[in-house]
Amino acid sequence: MTNNKQPHIGTCIREELRRQGRTNSWLADKIGITPRAIQKIFNKQSIDTSQLARISIALRFDFFKIYTTWYHDKCSNEIDTEQDEIQYLMQISSQTA
Repeated sequence: MTNNKQPHIGTCIREELRRQGRTNSWLADKIGITPRAIQKIFNKQSIDTSQLARISIALRFDFFKIYTTWYHDKCSNEIDTEQDEIQYLMQISSQTA
């Protein structure tokens, strides 16, 4: 199933942090910000790429891949829709000819 909605990166980060059994304080120490700033990141739809890179390195998880997968799924879905529309139009035109 394809989801056209952009990923909520803050939620993804929080889930991965919890999956690894790590705390907000641990991540804050690793990337040089406060635990409160980590909490704010969890609420963000998107974040700065340099900050996302630091978080990816600290957690050893490629958060950029989430966007890449979403992008490819979205593009694939749009291409499929366009191809369906072209096929439909070709069917209609052959029926009226």
